[in-house]
Amino acid sequence: MIITETERLILRRFTAEDKHAVFQLNSIPEILTYIPGEPMSSVDQAETILKDLVFPGYEKFGFGRWAVEHKADNKVIGFCGPTFVQEFNEVELGYRYLPEYWGTGIGFEAANAALSVIPSFDINHVIALILLGNRGSEALARKVGMTERGRDSFMGHKVNVFEKQL
Repeated sequence: MIITETERLILRRFTAEDKHAVFQLNSIPEILTYIPGEPMSSVDQAETILKDLVFPGYEKFGFGRWAVEHKADNKVIGFCGPTFVQEFNEVELGYRYLPEYWGTGIGFEAANAALSVIPSFDINHVIALILLGNRGSEALARKVGMTERGRDSFMGHKVNVFEKQL
């Protein structure tokens, strides 16, 4: 199901066929520098994430992390979208991309597109939980109009919390 499109991107729900892309986004050490947890070691782990976390989120809330598909090659190059974070009782806008797309404006384009449709899911406020030191994610949060709310901890790590009213 397509959520929204931009000139270069399609934001859509993940499907079971995206398991290899999910594995890639969770197994490349360079991507995971500021992500809690260990890199995935098998595609089965990606299938489990989809089956146990992503798809149930779509069912329960009507939204969740969305696949970011590049129109030029129909390849899933990352994710961007909202997810409910139980520990904060808030909706987080999260994003992650393959390194070859860093610095190309893809993150800004996808985040702006996501933020433009998130209110249609009855969400009027989002946060971003960014591990300390992740200057790229902080810059993107600021670029899409999020402001720093303060520090907290999440999954045992210190994070900067950004927020935006929609």
